[in-house]
Amino acid sequence: MNDVLTIGDAMITLDPSQTGPMRFASTFQRKAGGAEFNVAIGCARLGLQTGWVSRLGNDEFGKYIRNFARGEGVDTSAVKLLDHYQTSLNFKEIREGGDGKTFYYRYPSPTTELTEKTLDINSLRNTRLLHITGVFAAIDPQKNIPLLKRAITIAKDHGALISFDPNIRLKLWSKEEAQKNLKQLLPYVDIMLTGVDEADLLLGVSQPDEIIDACKQYGISTIAIKKGEEGAIGYCGNETLSLPPSKPVKVVDTVGAGDGFDAGFIFGILKGWGLERTLRFANTIGAMVVSVYGDNEGLPELEEVLIQLGEREFVER
Repeated sequence: MNDVLTIGDAMITLDPSQTGPMRFASTFQRKAGGAEFNVAIGCARLGLQTGWVSRLGNDEFGKYIRNFARGEGVDTSAVKLLDHYQTSLNFKEIREGGDGKTFYYRYPSPTTELTEKTLDINSLRNTRLLHITGVFAAIDPQKNIPLLKRAITIAKDHGALISFDPNIRLKLWSKEEAQKNLKQLLPYVDIMLTGVDEADLLLGVSQPDEIIDACKQYGISTIAIKKGEEGAIGYCGNETLSLPPSKPVKVVDTVGAGDGFDAGFIFGILKGWGLERTLRFANTIGAMVVSVYGDNEGLPELEEVLIQLGEREFVER
């Protein structure tokens, strides 16, 4: 039995060795990344039993990603390496303030071969929580929306919670496509993990109370609104709570912060924590992630978060 299962692709991320426009970058570091992949890594580092469903190319990059996940303790039994597909790539452009752009090279994605018929039913029947995002949906909406509905139905029929991060990437689809397709998933969602801009695009509202009300109309009972450097707002059990960000850190790379927040929030929910502790824990992880270069290199282990929160003593020597 897994605590968390997630479905989605993963890519080789090529990070420039210098900040600035991509056209001037000449050397890159090879890393692994992807929205659902990062959440799986984050949950595993926190000590949750985590599984990941995906398809990769049967090439050196695909083997690297699968082995990376295995090394982090993620169950990859539902990850297959496929001939005739190349593992997807993305190149990152990072500016001095930590912001940047992403350039995708992911079509045709190996996840094209992940269908309703090839879903790992056993994994879906044996997880406490299924985490999905809008990224996987965007790769092939016509196929992946029905696939996600099927996966959600199986998981919910066996008692799993469904967490959802819209994670809308407008380089993959238009605003209209994202709204039309992702709204189909909302009636199945138990836990919404969204940024303000994504909520505005998906739900047509941007004020926290409006976002919460709109989510409740779909029957969503737990909501986290990620506000980056402004902290986060949570809703659960008729309680609404706004928390400031974690203690200031030097921001070097903002990629993966939302995924880290998701992992932390999921951890708190599965541990049965109250809203304040869950939100503070997730906020802290988001802050820790942006202080490290890379999509998932800054995702911490549980003890590191507890030290950051002042709940565990740090002994340097």
